[in-house]
Amino acid sequence: MSSRRVEVDGRTLSLSNLDKNLYPDFTKGEVIDYYARVAPVMLPHLKDRPATRIRWPDGVDGGKFFEKNAPSHTPDWVRTATVPSPGSTMGRDTVDYVVVDDLPTLVWCANLAALELHIPQWKVGPRGKVHSPDLLVFDLDPGAPATVVEACKVAAMLRDVLAEDGLESYPKTSGKKGLHLYVPIKKPSQAERTSEYAKAAAQRLAEEHRDLVVAKMEKRLRKGKVFVDWSQNNPAKTTVAPYSLRAASGPTVSTPLTWDELDACKDAADLVFTPGEALARIDERGDLLEPLLAEDRPPLP
Repeated sequence: MSSRRVEVDGRTLSLSNLDKNLYPDFTKGEVIDYYARVAPVMLPHLKDRPATRIRWPDGVDGGKFFEKNAPSHTPDWVRTATVPSPGSTMGRDTVDYVVVDDLPTLVWCANLAALELHIPQWKVGPRGKVHSPDLLVFDLDPGAPATVVEACKVAAMLRDVLAEDGLESYPKTSGKKGLHLYVPIKKPSQAERTSEYAKAAAQRLAEEHRDLVVAKMEKRLRKGKVFVDWSQNNPAKTTVAPYSLRAASGPTVSTPLTWDELDACKDAADLVFTPGEALARIDERGDLLEPLLAEDRPPLP
């Protein structure tokens, strides 16, 4: 098992077990290397958003655990934010989240085998104030035998519904079997507005395309259809971050897409991307989700 001390942007980190396979053919060292290389485009999407880390200390074939609270061994230079957590299953009123604002923190998380980083649609201010959401997100989840091919069709339908209200949408793969559709918005005065709007849009789509779309949670309704999950807009929920790895039999990445790619998708394998492929796309295309970072955002209707 290899380990080494490294300097990352002025911070000293001790990286351990670099030869350990976290995927069958992908080591912890390769996980850390991927996150270090993707950081320039990933960090702006993580900035100011409390991160839930999903850790696989024994790799994807071992157990996992969700980590919201910063562990006791968190370095003092890692930014944390204390966020209210009413009704917590841990019996706590608050959670001390890690906020992944810089490269050393991202590398530190990767060294803890946090393969996946999940974030909310809202940010915290410099003194910990929780802001209203500045993003809408829809999780398009195909129920077998439907695949991401059908999800692409539904994404295009949803894009057109949102466009009627002056909202632009941007797709990425979930890194597994579905798609995520993001919409940058001006922060509403009430956080609940985003959930209400997303629910109404999903229900409209389900009503107009009953053969293909479902907007209700019950899994029995999803066979052969695409579930448009609007509930991710609940402020208590998170979605896997852009460019995050996903835990599967091999390393895949939640990867931004173009609408042309969705329109051209004929096979689920067309929209599966490895870390190397995701990095090559960034070299060629830049950050396709950069519009999510713009300051000027349209309001919800």
